[in-house]
Amino acid sequence: MIKLYGIPASRASRSLWMLEELGVPYENVPTNFIGDAQKPDYLKLNPNGKIPTLVDDDGTVIWESLAINLYLAMKYGKGGLWPASQADQGRAIQWSLWAMTTVESPLMLVLMNRAFLPEAQRDAAKAEEGVRGLEKPLGVLDGALAGRDSLLGGGFSVADLNVASVLSWAPTLGKVDLSSWPRAKAWLEAATKRPALGRVFKKR
Repeated sequence: MIKLYGIPASRASRSLWMLEELGVPYENVPTNFIGDAQKPDYLKLNPNGKIPTLVDDDGTVIWESLAINLYLAMKYGKGGLWPASQADQGRAIQWSLWAMTTVESPLMLVLMNRAFLPEAQRDAAKAEEGVRGLEKPLGVLDGALAGRDSLLGGGFSVADLNVASVLSWAPTLGKVDLSSWPRAKAWLEAATKRPALGRVFKKR
């Protein structure tokens, strides 16, 4: 059986969402990013000492949450979450890398200084810097959704899941107002109401 090491209240939630969308049998092995991920047995799977890590039923080991999702979509999601054309497959990878390299850094600046750090350690100026850093990416996302309700235009795919899984904490924990980007806001709201993600929330 597929094993996903991590805890739902972490980036592992991204891959749990994918597994729930695919409906494949899996086991979530509780692994905390503090302590558990630095143990020798876990470091044999993921020498970075981070979560999540996927071990497929054939022994294949993949780490990095969005890489896990791309792998799972390619292997188990043909005809649905993994797009059929090579062009759209390339765009799915493009959007996934974009989410990690362009969106996550400013978003983490917001989250750290509005939610994750103890109040005495939060810096409102850094949070605002993060919000400003999100403005251009949100504009890009909003533009890409003009005339369509999914990033690839053929229904919900791994591209939507990966981007939404990174951005989903922006309006909730980050208290980022998305009203200036109405298409992106509506798309994110629809993605985060999917039943598969609801099942992940219950695991938390």
